[in-house]
Amino acid sequence: MEPYNKLTSQQASLPGVLCASSAFLIWGLSPMYWKVLHNIPAFEIIMHRVVWSFFFLLAVLIFQNHWNEFVTAIKSRRTFLVLLPTTMLLGFNWFIYIWAVNNDHLLQASLGYFINPLINVLLGMIFLRERLRPLQTISLILAGIGVLYLTFHYGEFPWISLSLAFAFGFYGLIRKMATVSSLVGLSVEMLVLSVPAWAYILFLESKGTGALFRISVKIDFFLMGAAFLTAIPLLLFTLGARRLTLSTLGFLQYIAPSCMFLLGVFLYNEPISNAQIITFILIWTALGIYSSDSAMVYRLVKDG
Repeated sequence: MEPYNKLTSQQASLPGVLCASSAFLIWGLSPMYWKVLHNIPAFEIIMHRVVWSFFFLLAVLIFQNHWNEFVTAIKSRRTFLVLLPTTMLLGFNWFIYIWAVNNDHLLQASLGYFINPLINVLLGMIFLRERLRPLQTISLILAGIGVLYLTFHYGEFPWISLSLAFAFGFYGLIRKMATVSSLVGLSVEMLVLSVPAWAYILFLESKGTGALFRISVKIDFFLMGAAFLTAIPLLLFTLGARRLTLSTLGFLQYIAPSCMFLLGVFLYNEPISNAQIITFILIWTALGIYSSDSAMVYRLVKDG
């Protein structure tokens, strides 16, 4: 029975890797999507993303028989209060990200998502009293040196990178307190955001300044299609996360910011300085140490 169980486990992890890798690849290549909408204000793009994502998620909730869980979450005062700040953080994260992409700051955006796993470790230490292992401490110190070096070199605080990293870090931290699935949680968040989103879109339409149905069919398609770019990778990520260990998921996570970095340098020709290169090397080194430490600890626990 032991060889059979081992084979079954390996077979089960393969679709997990494919699902998670696909999700991170979609997120990593998403700047190409948002670049199509670069002439539209980032705030308006976010409002459309919210509205069309909510409609799409409603269909998914019904199809996957999660409607009752969604209704229960809305009625639960505790769940709703937990998801309210995550809603604000998610909206803020989306806005900064799309603004950065469409204003030629893709390298800063990618740096933010490279830093994010290390921010998660820092937040866990501060708020959840998680103790850091020696190699984790070294990782955080290296990442901090990288950020400080970039700050002093430019004389400008890398606010885009740190805003993205901390917003998503606090988002994950607070979501730990919500006893709902990622699909239901995101649906509730989109419900909350869809009210002001609809109001804003209708206001623009009444003034004749909205982008929808006024520029081209292509733009209309991309505005509405933001729903798929939001929900599909999330569903793939959820499917993958259920089948993979945390350390494997951690390694795969770096697909997204790596794609962003490559797009920024080679496709969009964003200027990259020696200071940025040194910072990225420090961050990548920190991530390598952190990931290796996680993998070693997982193997020790697994082997008993």
